[in-house]
Amino acid sequence: MLITNGTLITWERENRVLGGQAIYIEDGVIREIAPEAELKAKYPDTEHLDARGQYVMPGNICAHTHFYGMYARGMAIPGEAPDSFLRILQKLWWPLDLALDEDAVAYSALISLIDAIRHGTTTLFDHHASPNFIDGSLDVIADAVEQAGLRAVLCYEVTDRNGPAGARAGIRENVRFLKKTEDGRRKTGVDAVSRPPSPVRIAASFGLHAPLTLSDATLEAVRSAAPAGTGFHTHLSESRDDGRHVAEIAHLRPVNWLAKYGLLGPRSIFAHAVHVDEHEMELLAESGTWVTHQPRSNMNNAVGVARVERMLEKGVRVGLGNDGFPNAMWSEWKTAYLLHKLANEDPRRMNGYTVVEMAVYNNAALASTYFPETPVGVLKPGAAADLIFVDYHPPTPLTPGNLPWHILFGFHESMVTTTIVAGEVLMRDRELLTLDEEAITAEARALAPQVWERYEENVS
Repeated sequence: MLITNGTLITWERENRVLGGQAIYIEDGVIREIAPEAELKAKYPDTEHLDARGQYVMPGNICAHTHFYGMYARGMAIPGEAPDSFLRILQKLWWPLDLALDEDAVAYSALISLIDAIRHGTTTLFDHHASPNFIDGSLDVIADAVEQAGLRAVLCYEVTDRNGPAGARAGIRENVRFLKKTEDGRRKTGVDAVSRPPSPVRIAASFGLHAPLTLSDATLEAVRSAAPAGTGFHTHLSESRDDGRHVAEIAHLRPVNWLAKYGLLGPRSIFAHAVHVDEHEMELLAESGTWVTHQPRSNMNNAVGVARVERMLEKGVRVGLGNDGFPNAMWSEWKTAYLLHKLANEDPRRMNGYTVVEMAVYNNAALASTYFPETPVGVLKPGAAADLIFVDYHPPTPLTPGNLPWHILFGFHESMVTTTIVAGEVLMRDRELLTLDEEAITAEARALAPQVWERYEENVS
């Protein structure tokens, strides 16, 4: 495919905004970027996709989300409103994840993926929980991702809150799915001898809920079961509850406790890290562990403001997620940009370039860690052809230097008109091509009353 008539935003480390250039895509990879006339002459029989003057840029990446949270939308919580983060878990999220069956898992994923395609988010790191449907749950989500055509890294959260059998089942599901995805990668490599490899769109990490609901015995079991080189995806110190729990059972800080079991490392992802101290930041930086920032969720749960600027100063690799909020990542950019100014009562805090460092460069580096076959999140030859078209008409000059502020104050997710992953067009001119939104939302609505009824039975 040849993409023509667009203005390219490359998101290279030295970002460029290019006019008059076309993109040649083959086998899901960007092969060439060159003057449009040159590529049209070189590939006269190739399908053309006319960007009609729009901006063409890499798709957004979400470094931490929860597809299964979709069924909380519009759902009433019985009784008094929760007055703390722990009560939010006890009254909302834990009863809801217990209510999910196979169909609910599938449709919550599909709805979230529709949302991602429409909002131009092409790679997502999902963190899943459905204690009454564990075995095979990641296959159901992977099937939804493949049907949508997006790219995702999946895991199942291991926790002690549903007893030893539930923890063991979560461990088995992670190990099984890790092996399955690795086997799939090897198979793709073998097939590549005779034909171009199929683009890899599914990867796996090893999920853990949070120190709050884990024990030494379970972490030892996780360490023993996890294949070599596994990355772990867990919540960390989202509230102060993690610190209290770990101090009581292990007399350690949460990061030190996880480090004791070998869970830090360059493929591990710790979401939130709102309440970590300076020494914990140093451990995260030294180990190359990723931290993800979810400002909309942190504000909603009133857990505090993560010191992500300080973490970045200390060398922690911080990315941006959404924790199950809509997959409109520019909204997360804007929240991060504003929250830290307000929280610190200082308009100089959270520079626009700092937002870009998290949301673009660090998210792209994290995604490329899990999809090493081709770089993700950048527009250059050899990179994955994960692209979006943005119908934005700047009222002032748009340059690589001022682009962050055009996005923060001008871009909106409704401006995304076309979404492409691995060279496959998933949405063209705002029309979804891989998923039937009307049919999927109708089925999700039909399932919702049953899910909500089971939820209410589980609320304590």
